[in-house]
Amino acid sequence: MSSTGLLLKAQNDYVVINNGVVEITWTNPGGIIKGIKYKGIDNLLEKKNKDLNGGFWDLNWSEPSSTKTRGKFDTIQGTDLQVIVENEEQIELSFTRMWSSEVQGEQVPLYIDRRFVVFRDVPGFYSYAIFEHTKDMPAFHLNTTRIAFMLNKEKFHYMVITDDRQRFMPSAEDRLPGRGEPLAYPEAVLLVDPIEPEFKGEVDDKYQYSLENKDNQVHGWICFDPPVGFWQITPSNEFRTGGPFKQDLTSHVNPTTLAIFLTSHYAGTELLVKFETGEEWKKVLGPVFTYFNSVSDKEMALSLWDDAKRQMNEEVQSWPYSFPTSEEFPKCGQRGIVRGRLLVQDRYLSKENLPGKAASVGLAAPGDAGSWQRENKGYQFWTMTDEDGCFVIKNIRAGSYNLYGVVPGFIGDYKYEVVITLTEGCDIELGEIVYEPPRDGPTLWEIGIPDRSAAEFYIPDPNPKYINKLYLTQDKFRQYGLWERYAELYPENDLVYTVGVSDYQKDWFFAQVNREIGDNVYQSTTWQIKFKIDNVDQGGLYTLRVALAASNHAELQVRINDPTADPPLLSTGEIGGDNAIARHAIHGIYWLFTVTIPGSLLLGGENTIFLTQAKTANTFQGIMYDYIRLEGPSCQNGNL
Repeated sequence: MSSTGLLLKAQNDYVVINNGVVEITWTNPGGIIKGIKYKGIDNLLEKKNKDLNGGFWDLNWSEPSSTKTRGKFDTIQGTDLQVIVENEEQIELSFTRMWSSEVQGEQVPLYIDRRFVVFRDVPGFYSYAIFEHTKDMPAFHLNTTRIAFMLNKEKFHYMVITDDRQRFMPSAEDRLPGRGEPLAYPEAVLLVDPIEPEFKGEVDDKYQYSLENKDNQVHGWICFDPPVGFWQITPSNEFRTGGPFKQDLTSHVNPTTLAIFLTSHYAGTELLVKFETGEEWKKVLGPVFTYFNSVSDKEMALSLWDDAKRQMNEEVQSWPYSFPTSEEFPKCGQRGIVRGRLLVQDRYLSKENLPGKAASVGLAAPGDAGSWQRENKGYQFWTMTDEDGCFVIKNIRAGSYNLYGVVPGFIGDYKYEVVITLTEGCDIELGEIVYEPPRDGPTLWEIGIPDRSAAEFYIPDPNPKYINKLYLTQDKFRQYGLWERYAELYPENDLVYTVGVSDYQKDWFFAQVNREIGDNVYQSTTWQIKFKIDNVDQGGLYTLRVALAASNHAELQVRINDPTADPPLLSTGEIGGDNAIARHAIHGIYWLFTVTIPGSLLLGGENTIFLTQAKTANTFQGIMYDYIRLEGPSCQNGNL
């Protein structure tokens, strides 16, 4: 037993750690957190929910034949507890679960080691896990992995996601039949008779509170009596999947707080981790930090958010942590650095190379350009370039990677073609590297901004029946039911955009969706882009670039001057499954298509491009455009 200030007490069914500030109780050997005692609150966690209570690691998995993103839910009950470290300053617990063929089909085929680390006088705890698939294990799909906390319903009512996204929240009871009315999918509920009248007429949907990985560093809840905060801090994204723009859940009604490691949210089945029989794989998820804070003055309760952000910054500066005992987690001196300068070469914009400023540059598993947004088994390491395009990526695990990049204002994905192999302690200088974004000719016209988002396009006001008050003046795309507004704005004829006359901020709807013409009967939509070319090069080749910010089981068809041309110039086939339209996002997975248009198909004067979304099985099949550009025939020396 440690000295006073950090005490470990193991019983038959429970193990308790008291560090002088907080007392945490786990089931033994299950590793489920049943109690967190802090600042006069007997338990920060809920224990009266019908199904899920306390705090726990969980996962969702499927057999390899599954085509779904959901399967069997597992709260990962451990079978063995070991005390890895126990001294005056630190205790580290390990809850493990083995796998054998006796449980095949009933238990996920993984060896799982969940760790919890508690320090003396620190108001919180760290958690990480090692997941391993060995050569004697069968194939399966790992759909989701996370840590979930079900907070005390009587105490936590105010949720904070960001500086601008924080509010008092309705209760879980408000979502039940009688008080709540289910909408187009189970997560979205219209509050018709909430306990607190202020929430009446609002929509509650956990997907309205999602964040991109790069921004998802701290979120949580505040209790006002006594003034206590409960925060989930993620100091690094290296163990998350899908890259910096991948979006995921944060906190939501119950009250619930999540630490997400992998999901298919806003991506689809491509982000499922699919294991073959006998495939050897091991990954460390975390550590993440669950942080508690308090103030004595109830009037200062909201300041707990500022303190949580301060603590988050401290955790980020401390990464990689020095305390994890697992050899699978490399410390600072065991990691490497890659640095360089990213330039952009576009001869139609500048004779000189341009600095790739504010670009996202990262290392991920070797693959094609852009493959990082679908990568799900390895680690990723990202940073942003400065005004000169310079970057330094630190704390990289040893291994082999490709370097990838995304530059705002330019379409496509950069890839450094040489595989970069990092060893412990290395510092690799790449020097100047040059991205040549797709370009065949001068820009004749463009619609939108190439930033992988549809945020610049027209986002309608929501139906007054479906309001979230948090988004009345910001992030309107997060409101429920905006897909229904298209048919209201265009009841018979589809959108027509005239280059040089129309304004994409007002005249280009943010998502091309179906039109409902009957009860669950939908009609495809065809948008038109009208433009003039005075002098057509009949023997030349024109190029249409179509960048999509999202696609959900959609098929984009492109035609020129003949809306019935068969075959079309482009048919993508059914692509995507990011569900960004239904889940209130402004982007999902990025797609880029190039359409070659022979000059013989163009007319002197007015021309029309027809964009058809051809899939009509349901209301959420659709696409979001990022950017569209028509290029003229190539000029050998550019147009400068």
